Amino acid sequence: QVQLVESGGGLVQTGGSLRLTCAASKSIASINDMGWYRQAPGKQRELVAVITLGGSTNYADSVKGRFIISRDNAKNTVDLQMNSLKPEDSAVYYCNAKDGLTYVGGRWSPKDYWGQGTQVTVSS
Repeated sequence: QVQLVESGGGLVQTGGSLRLTCAASKSIASINDMGWYRQAPGKQRELVAVITLGGSTNYADSVKGRFIISRDNAKNTVDLQMNSLKPEDSAVYYCNAKDGLTYVGGRWSPKDYWGQGTQVTVSS
């Protein structure tokens, strides 16, 4: 198991920047996919960005060119640098790790671990 703790959220004006950090309770050197998701009130949780062990990244179209995800396997952290923030970026941001497999619904799937979330509010 892995515990995840997010930090760095807060209130920022439109156009501002924030850096979120996710600290893992164990080495992430064996965890392939680490990512950030977000959930706004009344909406489903959505993928923001993911980074693999090899450093490949994938971003939601809405954040491409503004957000950068990175990982430090030595420090067991995953960061999300958020620039040019917009009010629509306001949400609770969750760190995610896919560590191991779980057998659900007749098939093996990656096992998801989540942090408690950190609030990001962008004022207009």
